[in-house]
Amino acid sequence: MLRTLIGVWFCLVAAISLAAPAAAPVRGEIDALLAALQASNCEFQRNGSWHAATEAKTHLLRKLEYIEKRSTLPSAEKFIELAASSSSASGQAYQVRCNGTVQPSAQWFARQLERIRAAGVAGAPAALGASSAK
Repeated sequence: MLRTLIGVWFCLVAAISLAAPAAAPVRGEIDALLAALQASNCEFQRNGSWHAATEAKTHLLRKLEYIEKRSTLPSAEKFIELAASSSSASGQAYQVRCNGTVQPSAQWFARQLERIRAAGVAGAPAALGASSAK
C-alpha cells in the first residue's frame, strides 16, 4: 500500500512538473506574435466566422493558457502548430485576411516569427510590418 501511494505521488509530481509556462525566450516570441496580430489590420477566421485581431489574440491567449496547464511549449513553432493553426474543436484551419489576401494562419504566423527573429527583438511588432500579408 505504501509503495502504491509513493508511486502515485511520484507520478503526480512528474505530471505537475511537465506542465509549466514556456521558457522566457519562447514566451517572448509568442507574445510578440500575438502583439503582431493585434497590431495588424488583419482579420482572423475560426470555424467559419471572421474576427477582429484583438478578439483573435484573446482567443489564442486562452488556448495558450489551456496548453500550458498540460505541457510546456518548447518553441514558438509549437505554439503555432498547437494553438494558432486550427480549431481544437472542429479541426478546421484558421485563416488570416490582410488587405484582402487570405492565407492559412500557420503561414502568416510563421512569416511573422521570421520577422521577429530577424529583428532580434521580441515584442516589437510595429517595426516589423505586422500588417503585411506577405
